[in-house]
Amino acid sequence: MYLKKVDGPRAVTLPNGQVMSRADLPTPQTRRWVASRKAAVVKGVTHGLISKDEALERYSLSEEEFTQWVHAVATHGEKALKTTRIQHYRQP
Repeated sequence: MYLKKVDGPRAVTLPNGQVMSRADLPTPQTRRWVASRKAAVVKGVTHGLISKDEALERYSLSEEEFTQWVHAVATHGEKALKTTRIQHYRQP
């Protein structure tokens, strides 16, 4: 079996005991960002699976967009990443 050499860990254990690997991350060609894919990228970065810079480059995200995702998850949980809930969680 061939394993591609990558910088950083191949898998991390999340606080709930679940193991997250690079295979759990969305593909770099992702264009449709549903809440679960956004959450996977945020989890991957916050738990050290990939670096923030690598995620921004890999998924062609802006710093501001990614920061909004992280803030939404930290403040309201993963449900705040749904586009239908933006108005509900937006600060006045």
